[in-house]
Amino acid sequence: MPSKPAPIKKAAKKEPAKKEEEKAPEPAPEPAPVAEPAPAPAVDTPAEGEAPAEGAAPAEGEAPAEAPAPEEPKAPSPPPPPPKEPTSAPVDLFVEDKNDNSVTILWSQPENIGPTGLDGYVIEVCKEGTQDWKAVNEDLQKACRYVIKNQTTGDRLLIRVVAVNEGGRSPPVALPEPVLVKEVADRPKVRLPRFLRQRYVAQVGEKINLTIPFTGKPKPVVSWTKNGGPLDPKRVNIRSTDKDSILFIRAAERDDSGVYEMSVKVEDFEDKAPVTLQIVELPGPPAGVKIVDTWGFNVALEWTPPKDNGNTEITGYTIQKADKKTGDWFSVLEHYHRLNATISDLIMGNTYKFRVFSENKCGISESAAVTKEEAKISKTGIDYKPPEYKEHDFSEAPKFTTSLSDRATTVGYNTKLLCSVRGFPKPKVEWMKNQMIIGDDPKYRQICVQGICSLEIRKPGNFDGGVYSCRAKNDHGEAIVSCKLDVKQPVNPDAEKK
Repeated sequence: MPSKPAPIKKAAKKEPAKKEEEKAPEPAPEPAPVAEPAPAPAVDTPAEGEAPAEGAAPAEGEAPAEAPAPEEPKAPSPPPPPPKEPTSAPVDLFVEDKNDNSVTILWSQPENIGPTGLDGYVIEVCKEGTQDWKAVNEDLQKACRYVIKNQTTGDRLLIRVVAVNEGGRSPPVALPEPVLVKEVADRPKVRLPRFLRQRYVAQVGEKINLTIPFTGKPKPVVSWTKNGGPLDPKRVNIRSTDKDSILFIRAAERDDSGVYEMSVKVEDFEDKAPVTLQIVELPGPPAGVKIVDTWGFNVALEWTPPKDNGNTEITGYTIQKADKKTGDWFSVLEHYHRLNATISDLIMGNTYKFRVFSENKCGISESAAVTKEEAKISKTGIDYKPPEYKEHDFSEAPKFTTSLSDRATTVGYNTKLLCSVRGFPKPKVEWMKNQMIIGDDPKYRQICVQGICSLEIRKPGNFDGGVYSCRAKNDHGEAIVSCKLDVKQPVNPDAEKK
């Protein structure tokens, strides 16, 4: 740093001077006894007022004159302490509050405090018309607020504040006008919270703790009433402070419902605020429920409102049904608002009972109203009426769908003739041989099933050959088909060899 080299240079210059001073005194002890003849050279000293000649050599036998030692630099002396001065006057003195026996004042600290600092304040008062200023605080006041107590109501006081430090008292700051020691009257006002401006609802058993603030000076007188009468101290507790009043009920009951009125009064001024308290609980069941009608798969019910609504309006009903076989209850309607309902989609052959619960803002009633009678869904007979259609005329004359085919057979071997016929009404079928009706001849077997007609000739002989015909006949006509049957003799291989 540049500040350090300076003292180093000065110290280097001082060292030779110090060495000369140390060396110079060394021969001094020897000439000490010769100090007596020292006055001899004094004769040659110049006269008074004459300066000695420069470069004059010292007298013979005289010790050379010592060179004067340079003076050592002295350390700078500390500056003198600043004079102790008081602070400037405090500022912004004003009255914060007052009542019948005290005055509260506020101020701000001085703008110029100085190096001496600030020790505290002295508050002085003086009655108007006198100059008898007296300090009201025994010790210095550190804060910039003070309550001047124990004053006489109606006195007019001059008040000033002085700041104090080691330099003494500052100029005072005083109120411009005397202060009258008297409570400032302020009209009372109940500051009712917003949630209490409407009905306050609580359930039975709940704790109620309502705090209602108010204003007014001097302290207002607070009073409470319920429905225009006094409160029951066993049920309701009231606790009031300077700023609010508390209404407390440990466990609410329905009898605690009503209009509570809070009143605050200051002298001839008064303000009131009502608080409506409603204590509610679960409702009772409907007064009665009955089955009005039963038809098909439906049942109509009706009921009456409950006698006890729980001290609040009924918001709806819940309807349940139970089958007699199982006894289990099921909800069919919830939050229903009417006093009648139709229950549908019931099962045929079952028997049902019904019950109804009441509802309010607290919930559903603990018990229900049950129907005394039962509703049985009967099995009704079903008469089926087929649709009427125009009958189709299936009448048809006989018609052979498969004709007879010519056949050849061997004597002694059964053979069968086949054909098929249709017609409505069912035609009558007759077999003929050579235009002669066969009838019930046991040699022949006649079968006709589902329009398939067959004629079986059992072990035909040489005379069974010929023309066979099948005739079908009904009311609408007849039809006939024919075929030729050739009966051959069996072949004898031995006869052919001969």
